[in-house]
Amino acid sequence: MRRAAAPDFDDASFRRALGQFATGVTVITTRADHGQLIGITASSFNSVSLAPPLILWSLSNAAGSMPVFRDNSHYVVNVLASSQLDLCRRFATLKGDRFAGVPYTLSAAGVPVLDGVLAWFECHNRSRYVEGDHVIFVGEVERCGVHPHAEKVAPLIFHRGGFHEPQSLD
Repeated sequence: MRRAAAPDFDDASFRRALGQFATGVTVITTRADHGQLIGITASSFNSVSLAPPLILWSLSNAAGSMPVFRDNSHYVVNVLASSQLDLCRRFATLKGDRFAGVPYTLSAAGVPVLDGVLAWFECHNRSRYVEGDHVIFVGEVERCGVHPHAEKVAPLIFHRGGFHEPQSLD
């Protein structure tokens, strides 16, 4: 197989180009073997397949939570609403107990589903692929849910290095 040519751009140019693609924002949650709840903010979420129902997301190899996500059988992808920017920042930056004071319920597999999210997907940790400086996780969705008023709730969007709310839901 032929190899890719060397990039003709620098890291800043690549980041700027990537920033032109608007993404939703999620918090991925799981539970460590000893019971500690783990959660991280991720915008690298996408659907893969309807049959079977598969999704994917990625995590940096350097992430402290990598061993837990890599080895656990289940995780939940929580899709954030525009009103949940505080949760986004908490799970992206807070050191210590990120779940302190955060309302949630436990999924059938015992993983946190954050209250008020736009949608959630409880996934079996089907496969993992090491690519570059990240691991791509493919999850087989076992259960999912949608906010009861989803048609009236705007998603949290990340675009050009910042968080946004869609101008219109019509």
